[in-house]
Amino acid sequence: MKNRIYKSSVFIIIIMLFLGVNSCTNLDETIYTELNKSNFYNNKTEVLQAALRPFTHMQAWMAPTGQNGYYYHAELSADQLAWPQKGKHGYDSGDHFRQHYHTWTANEGRMRNAWTLIWTGLGYVNAAIMDLEGIDNKSIDISDTEMAAILGELYVLRAFHYMKIMELWGNAPIITTVGEPLNPPTQSKAEIFNFIKTELETHVPKLLPYSKELVGRVSQTAGYAMLAELYLNAEYFIGTPMYDECIAACDKIISGQAGGLGGKPELASDLLDTFSNTNKDAKEALFQFAFSRLGGFTFGWDGFLMGYSNMSYALGVGYSGWNAFVVIPSAFDAYQENDLRKQQWFLFGPQYNILDGKPILGTEEYNGKPFVYVNSIRRESEGDLTSEGGMDQGEENSGARFNKYKSGTIEDDNYWENHYMLYRLTEIYFNKAEALMRKNGGVATQEAVDLINACRKRAFKEADWEKAKYTTSTLTMDELLAERGREFIFEGKRREDLIRFGKFTTASWWDHKPTNDKNREIYPIPHTQLAANPNLIQNPGYEDSGN
Repeated sequence: MKNRIYKSSVFIIIIMLFLGVNSCTNLDETIYTELNKSNFYNNKTEVLQAALRPFTHMQAWMAPTGQNGYYYHAELSADQLAWPQKGKHGYDSGDHFRQHYHTWTANEGRMRNAWTLIWTGLGYVNAAIMDLEGIDNKSIDISDTEMAAILGELYVLRAFHYMKIMELWGNAPIITTVGEPLNPPTQSKAEIFNFIKTELETHVPKLLPYSKELVGRVSQTAGYAMLAELYLNAEYFIGTPMYDECIAACDKIISGQAGGLGGKPELASDLLDTFSNTNKDAKEALFQFAFSRLGGFTFGWDGFLMGYSNMSYALGVGYSGWNAFVVIPSAFDAYQENDLRKQQWFLFGPQYNILDGKPILGTEEYNGKPFVYVNSIRRESEGDLTSEGGMDQGEENSGARFNKYKSGTIEDDNYWENHYMLYRLTEIYFNKAEALMRKNGGVATQEAVDLINACRKRAFKEADWEKAKYTTSTLTMDELLAERGREFIFEGKRREDLIRFGKFTTASWWDHKPTNDKNREIYPIPHTQLAANPNLIQNPGYEDSGN
């Protein structure tokens, strides 16, 4: 009985698409009717529809699906991905330049979009909690235990929203009801951190262990992964180390106490399993968005991460993108040549038609010529073969490109059925290793080395492993940050990592020079929000209207 409410949860998500609650790619919705508690919550399906509504919205701002949400800011402000101008394309009023150079202002349209998307999602969570807390669940055949588990998912999801709000904007209001108060006051990072911590510690143990019935839902593995992230960043956020707590949360997952798709999660044996078009069953998955092309809800990474339509022939797919995000040259150079991740997770070098083997041809600077991705962002078509280049110097083929998630060809039965991984077991191994090292004064313990080597070993052939593996002397904190970058590239993790390691405002990379301004570790509250709510307080360093 305990698990009954969770059966076919992915099916419920797909059903929701046909009820008008699909991905929030357009927030201008036409309302054809109105529903409220008194005439809607008549059965379990309707309860689940309400509980799952925040998930469908969260996919719009958390996954790299072309929205200007969390992912855009988490990656383009960091040291691995950029959106340079490529000839006449991609300047976009300098939006991406300001992310790269850390010169954004409080008037950024994309930042306003991120604020609106995330806070709208928080409103959906609060509305669902308020509605579901007030229904007579037994009258619709939902036990108190089942109802507590459903509500627990929403409480944990709300804490996750606040964790990302705290990361992006630092100080912010804490709102747990819809429409009240009208103008909520700003609260400190410490207050927000403690709110998140209390919510997660209270409700994560009430969640059900992760299983196939909970794919695309918040389970214990998702909750403990959130706690591990929160604890790992506690010293940065509130000045109080919580590394023992981080290790304990990681152990809940690693031991299998929190469940897993195979009973307990396991590291994937290869580099492709977790990102393949059958990754709904990926054994190291902890929390994933349950996308499905067949269900009409595709994980659309094409906009940000796919090239123009000529590249569709190289991959044998029916989609193309904006030729937007590229890999920064210094990030691509961070991989050894014999690192299998460099070979399998990127598009680089000459590109060929997957069907006939003929060269793909360029359409812009290299129109009619063989198309070759290069590890530089400069005007090579105009003879510049030696400069470092820059954000305004890109061409259609500049930079290595994304190939981490594999959709398969259009003839594949599972074509573009990929789920998006928010947390996977590899991250938990890295988090525990980092916590162990920080407890040990930044020096690697043998346990930390073993954890990282267990993940890294997949990236090297057996003949190369002896030289590639870490020891307690070679796994320094700087090397751990570098390895985190190599392992989690494209996964929306890099900005938070750089901040925690003290590198976000102090390090140089490619065309970026350090600002040495800690205020840039958080974004300004958009001016539109300050104008709408006089109780909001602008973040330090952004008080002037131009900054």
